[in-house]
Order: sequence, then C-alpha cells, then structure tokens
Amino acid sequence: MKASAKRGRRKVIRAKRHEPKASAIGLLKKKKYISEIDKDDVNNILAGVEYVEDLYEFYKLAENQVGDYMDRQTEIDAHTRLVLVFWLIDVRYQLKFPSEVLFLTVHIVDRYLEQNLVAQKDLPLLGLSAMLIAGKYEEDKPPGVEEFVTIASGFYNREQILSTEKSILEKLGWSLTVPNPYHFLIRFVKAAGADKEMEDIAFFMAELGLMQYEMMKFCPSMLAASAVYAAKLYLKKTPLWNETLEFHTGYSESQLTGCAQKLLSFHSEAPDHLRTAYYHQGI
Repeated sequence: MKASAKRGRRKVIRAKRHEPKASAIGLLKKKKYISEIDKDDVNNILAGVEYVEDLYEFYKLAENQVGDYMDRQTEIDAHTRLVLVFWLIDVRYQLKFPSEVLFLTVHIVDRYLEQNLVAQKDLPLLGLSAMLIAGKYEEDKPPGVEEFVTIASGFYNREQILSTEKSILEKLGWSLTVPNPYHFLIRFVKAAGADKEMEDIAFFMAELGLMQYEMMKFCPSMLAASAVYAAKLYLKKTPLWNETLEFHTGYSESQLTGCAQKLLSFHSEAPDHLRTAYYHQGI
C-alpha cells in the first residue's frame, strides 16, 4: 500500500474517533428543550445552584425504601398506620410545622416499626416522639416537650415521650439524614413551574401517599414525581409531562402512571373537609 493511501486512511480513522456518538447527539438535541429551572437563583447563595444537580444525583443514589414490616407486627396493620398518619397530619397543623417535619416523622416511624414490635396502644406515643425528633431536626425553634404532652391529653407524660425519643434515636443509630419524598418534591414542583395551587395539590397528593402503607413499595423520588404528575392530571395541565420534568425527575411519563392513578384515587376518596383544611393552611 502506498504511503499516501495509508495517511489518508489514518485521517479517516482519526476523524471517526472525534465524531460525537449518536446518544450524545440525541442528548444535545434534547437539552434544547430542558428549561434552566435554577436561572433565577444564580445570585442566591442559599440556593447552592452550583451544587444542586450533584446533590440530587446523590439523593437518588442514597434514597432507600423501608422494608415490608407489617407481617411481623402483631397488634397493628395498614389501617392502624393510616389512622396514625392521619392524626399526625392534624398534630402537624396544631404545632404549625412545615411539610418537611411531617415527611421526616413518618419516615422515622416506619424505620422504627421495621425493626421493632410496637403495641397498638403505644403507636401514638411513637408518633409523637418521632415528630418531636423531626421538629428538632428541621426547625430552629421547635416546640418544647410540654406542647407534645398537652397534645397527648394525659395519655402520655413527659418521661414517656422523652424515653421513647431516646429509644428511637438509639434504634436508628442517630441516622436521620435520609432522602424522603419531601426532598424530591420541592425540586420537582420547581421543574414543573408549578403555581401555588398546583404546588399545594402536589404536596397534598404526596401526603395522601404517606398515609397508605401500600405506597411504601414506591421509592421516595417516584412518589414525589407521581404526586406532581397527579396534580397536573387533576388540574388538566398541559403538557402533562415534558423533557424538563423527565430530566430532573429521572422518570418518563409511562413510569409514573400507576403510582399517580393511586394518588388520584386517594384524593377522590379524601373527605371534603380534609382537602379544604389542607389547601387553606398556608403552611
């Protein structure tokens, strides 16, 4: 083979090596349709725009599901848990806690129940103590123990609540920094460009999901993404899903329909007074 032909062949090989792969071309084309949802927060140092995408990649890697524990419990079942979470939502309103406290509270309760048998009579005590922990974790100035004693209406005293708080922390190894649906929900409603009405409904959908033991089979990010999708369905927003939401949630529309339909059914079954109370809390 002549030297000039060899040189020409090497040039073709080098050129091919530098051609972008088909998948990369597809991603570049898709990027054109992905909105810059953090552009308005670039100058807000508290938003941490330079770290936020890496943070959510870590959340997706670190998120975990609590195992199926109900068969091991002897005195409580899915309905008992539903009643507990329903009551904790009311306690959250009484104490004027934000949503993140409720989500962390339920997560703590489920992790504790996964490891320990709990008598039905002690379930409200577990819930109160878990919310005490969540309030301390999330709030700068959380309510004191005495406020939880007041809510307990004489059923549990200060010592019982503090003793249960200590037991929970020991059993969980003092590990509370775990991604739950709330962490994903605040990001996903932002990606959806949600107004106040849509945001409220998405959070309400997610809280309805918290109440249902069967929804624990969905990982936190899927529950959050499905809550946003269900809210868009409920409000008849179009498009229901787009490239921006798929990029930031990591889920396609088809992956969310099953979970979202369950959330919509819970919403339709929820009492009118519960929906009205939620949408007018402003918390």
